[in-house]
Amino acid sequence: MGLDDDIAILAAAPLFGFLGRDALRLLSFAAERRSLAPGDRLFARGDASDGGFVVLSGTIALAPRVAGGETVTVGRSALVGRLALLLPGERPTDAHAAAAAEVIRITPTLMRRVLAEFPQAAQAIHDELADDLAALARDLDHVRLRFDAIAP
Repeated sequence: MGLDDDIAILAAAPLFGFLGRDALRLLSFAAERRSLAPGDRLFARGDASDGGFVVLSGTIALAPRVAGGETVTVGRSALVGRLALLLPGERPTDAHAAAAAEVIRITPTLMRRVLAEFPQAAQAIHDELADDLAALARDLDHVRLRFDAIAP
């Protein structure tokens, strides 16, 4: 895969569409590549998060977060571990290659570098994350109202 292919895949990934070509080029050059055979573990539930992953090719399976949930599979241009791009924490689920896959790992250090060098992109990503958080707050308010309606 060439640089133009990598940039196109990154540009199609959530959050990275806000970055210009130069920022995507920096990510492509500086990110760590990892090839996975079918069944190889990407990370395990409870592991320390050390960055997010963008799927370049293949399929990654994410185990259900709760008992009885369904496995989620993601492919090309998927972003796995969006919050881990910015903050340390623990992985909330297991992830493994459902088929041969290639991913790139973008560490928080690399992400901070890109955001510092490209402040317009940083603002756009900030706005997107703020919108997502506001939507979550609205959804939680709806859940609270439903609980209040059935509570004695």
